[in-house]
Amino acid sequence: MPFFERYLSVWVGLAIITGVTLGLWLPGVFQAVAAFEYAHVNLAVAVFIWVMVYPMMIQIDFHAIKKVGNNPRGLLLTLVINWLIKPFTMAALGWLFFKVFFAGWVEPETATEYIAGMILLGVAPCTAMVFVWSQLTKGDANYTLVQVSVNDIIMVFAFAPIAALLLGVSDITVPWDTLMLSVVLYVVLPLVAGFMTRQLLGSEERVAGFVHHLKPVSVMGLLATVVLLFGFQAETIIAKPMAIVLIAIPLLIQTYGIFAIAYWAARQLRLKHNVAGPACLIGTSNFFELAVAVAISLFGLNSGAALATVVGVLVEVPVMLSLVAIVNRTPQWFEESN
Repeated sequence: MPFFERYLSVWVGLAIITGVTLGLWLPGVFQAVAAFEYAHVNLAVAVFIWVMVYPMMIQIDFHAIKKVGNNPRGLLLTLVINWLIKPFTMAALGWLFFKVFFAGWVEPETATEYIAGMILLGVAPCTAMVFVWSQLTKGDANYTLVQVSVNDIIMVFAFAPIAALLLGVSDITVPWDTLMLSVVLYVVLPLVAGFMTRQLLGSEERVAGFVHHLKPVSVMGLLATVVLLFGFQAETIIAKPMAIVLIAIPLLIQTYGIFAIAYWAARQLRLKHNVAGPACLIGTSNFFELAVAVAISLFGLNSGAALATVVGVLVEVPVMLSLVAIVNRTPQWFEESN
């Protein structure tokens, strides 16, 4: 593995420090970039995520996608984790920590808002970054695309009812502009660009060579995204460190717990390693743009719910990289199963 990729967690750590430092030093710059958004999707972050997603899309062989149906177990695993387990464990952990363990440290109304933000994260499976995690684990690009696409379709119908059930709110308005724009930016456009690039390159050898040359650019996109995300929230990190820590604790338990359940189930289902890794990572990561947008619309920009979704954004990249490392170190678990 190249030196730069081998120490990716180190570079991400430095990017976090850089983002917070620059956010405090140049708040006006980051506020201007943060304002450059449409439908709660920051366009600067979107560009960097697009840079990360594009190389994986080039690897998708449209002729091979139909073969995904021959092995539906990985898709079934993702759907069960995302829609039958994850939202409910998130709600249970939120209640346990903020109504029991942290009850003496947080006002009841604020605690309720924190729980709401966590629930919104739990009901919104990832659309964009999962392509990055899949690529870092050498996942099956065709299978990953199908998994993400099916989850996006289900999210259109299931997000509002499940969120309303767990929040105890009768009417959840789905921000369709955020959902549709994210799907177009992170799935449709890079998929079309990848298809066109693949057609131009022709042979698999040229495709592999081109993707290899894009890897450093993709990693730089990841680091730039981290700098921006932490730069946007630098003042909040400094102003509310205790609140961020309290919210992060159940989020971390949820993330590692869901991954452990999914990874164990993937082995029991005898999935291939390049299907098991992405399937578990899809079920673990979150669609934070959607969660943030709904939290703001329901509870307000400065609410505890909005803060909880922001904490979800901040912990996602470093935590997901740690899970990527686990996947990359355990292929033998699945070789034995096949």
